[in-house]
Amino acid sequence: MADDVTGGSGPSPEDDFQELIRQLFGGAAGDFDPEQLSRLSGMNIDPAMMQAVMRQLQGAFEGADESGISWDMAKRQALHIANQEGLGVTAGQRTDLDQAFALATLWLSEATTISELPTPPATLTRGAWVDATLPVWQELAAPVATSIADALTTALSEQAPEDMQGLVQGAGRLMRTVGGSLFASQLGQVVGNLSKEVVSGGDVGIPLMPDGQAAILPQNFADFGRDLEVPEDQLALYVATRELAHARLFRHARWLRLHVISQVTDFARGVHVDTDALEDLATRFDPSEPEELRRAIESGALLPARSEAQDAALARLENLLAAIEGWVEVVTEDATSRLPSAHRISEAVRRRRAVGGPAERALGSLVGLEIRPRRMREAAAMWRAVTDAVGPAARDALWDYPDLMPGASDIDDPAALVARLEARARGEEPVRDEMDDALARLLAGEEPGESAAREASDAPSESDGSGDEGESGAPDDHRPV
Repeated sequence: MADDVTGGSGPSPEDDFQELIRQLFGGAAGDFDPEQLSRLSGMNIDPAMMQAVMRQLQGAFEGADESGISWDMAKRQALHIANQEGLGVTAGQRTDLDQAFALATLWLSEATTISELPTPPATLTRGAWVDATLPVWQELAAPVATSIADALTTALSEQAPEDMQGLVQGAGRLMRTVGGSLFASQLGQVVGNLSKEVVSGGDVGIPLMPDGQAAILPQNFADFGRDLEVPEDQLALYVATRELAHARLFRHARWLRLHVISQVTDFARGVHVDTDALEDLATRFDPSEPEELRRAIESGALLPARSEAQDAALARLENLLAAIEGWVEVVTEDATSRLPSAHRISEAVRRRRAVGGPAERALGSLVGLEIRPRRMREAAAMWRAVTDAVGPAARDALWDYPDLMPGASDIDDPAALVARLEARARGEEPVRDEMDDALARLLAGEEPGESAAREASDAPSESDGSGDEGESGAPDDHRPV
């Protein structure tokens, strides 16, 4: 077929293009064959532009996983940003924070029955925080990255001319890599900038640090306290106490970490790309100038409005995060009651968590999820009511098993939760409700409505009046024959 096009003189421009693609897929390093590139002029393709495209896309393949997404690129981007402003933690900073953690450990032992951490808290650089937390960010963002990569492949394939479909299908991995790598690059920038905002390991609210690990970032701690006009030792004690409470909770409730992450990923799996927006973008997409696609990914313009299922998943996640943050706030408040500035610091932390920083907002645009506990005040009020009513031990026992943890209805109506806990403390059986009865019937293997039918058949009919009963009061059906 090539001879028909070139008159037998050599491979066609299409063959040259496919060979370049094969070089790219094979990871060939170095320059491409200039003569081969020059033949592309037969397809009206600028050889210099194509060489630039190939270099850019070849770099994107480095470190890409099976889905075509280069998480190594995300890590490089994040570390590049995190390490721009100083790398080390001074001996003085480490000593001050170690002392704050030691005293906070003692105070927490008076405020909660949840045990101490098995490993000492750490003082981390921004780069070390990126290293420690990036695996969780990758897990949370992977569903969205895959959705974008898949959608880009489909959209660009649909835009290609009929006679180019074979070539487009053969280069499908390349197209996935364009979208996936741009997403990974944006995620790396967001995480890198987030490393400049977070003060501690639990600052974002989700369990980013390894299990049982508490940490403070001294660089960001100094920035956080600069405008509060609070003595630095009091601020360090408060932040250390809050961080230890957060880490202790997740280590005690081993199921909680998976519970939070699974709810976030459940939400993320429901994220789908706005195909109309992407197809419009694909009509003018230039691989050598990916800035427009990068801006669309960064701004969240490719993510459509949330579905009803996503709204429900988001509500569940917000209630869960609020319950966690509310408990941490109440325990921290009790443990730091000796600090004169505790209330002032608490308000500053609460405002900061409610508003979020620029990087956190960028993360919301990137994955369609703002990880902030919107109901934290209501949840804290619930935990305060529980603590006052039944004490720290009964309160903390609610984290022992998933089915004991307070839910949205308990945040809405703390009095009902308190009443149940007080009844349990007195040894009383909780009052059965319709849900309990339905669950009992389900466990007994009854079909829906079976119990009601049985009760109706057992009930006496209207004709079974008092005159039909014997002297003993038993119905006729039960008289001895």
